[in-house]
Amino acid sequence: MPGVISSLGWQDWLAALWFIAGWSGYSHYADYRRSAQRGLVGVGHLYRLVWARQMLKRENRITDSTLIGHLMTSVSFFASTTVFIIAGVITVLGSVENIMQVTADLPFVRQAARELWEIKLIVLLTIFVYAFFKFTWSIRQFNLVSIVMGSAPAPDEDERWHDAFARKVAQVNGLAGDEFHRGIRAYYFGLAALTWFVQPWLFMVATALVIFVLYRQNFASAALKALQAEPFPKDAP
Repeated sequence: MPGVISSLGWQDWLAALWFIAGWSGYSHYADYRRSAQRGLVGVGHLYRLVWARQMLKRENRITDSTLIGHLMTSVSFFASTTVFIIAGVITVLGSVENIMQVTADLPFVRQAARELWEIKLIVLLTIFVYAFFKFTWSIRQFNLVSIVMGSAPAPDEDERWHDAFARKVAQVNGLAGDEFHRGIRAYYFGLAALTWFVQPWLFMVATALVIFVLYRQNFASAALKALQAEPFPKDAP
């Protein structure tokens, strides 16, 4: 273990700390602070509640079940893709020396010890394992949404229960969507982690760029402005 730790130079330590701080800091800002409510995810939650309320007014709910099926298909695609990525990283872990020989003549790749390559690959593997758990948990929660929607009351039943039921459906739907967004976010930071194999400074720049792109998408995108335009479900909560 001391040898592994000593193989990390101060540039690598700085880059790793920058990466961890950037990912955790942005996740806290985008998911848990009040600012999250004005982002793309927060606005999406409002529309989920409107969707649930409109569903309860419909006799035929085939459209709603089809939409949930499409959401599950999207998440399943990423979950399956993540399995292949994990398998690929594990394969590379078993042939680190060959990869080091291939990149030895590349002028822009910083040469490092075998232990450092293994550390970087393990970090990359951890990121995509995290993404896999997020995607699979999202799928399970979308399954729960389907079950809850199947138990929805008929339009002519007591409307006093409709609002509480709509909020329940929207909440579970939102939780599933949140896990999907966290899995996608892991993909973005996983791409940034790839640059660590080139240079620690490039890794730091890529991390900052990923945070900027995610912020633009979630808080300053044209899609967000379109969703916030009138008519907007301001009274949904």
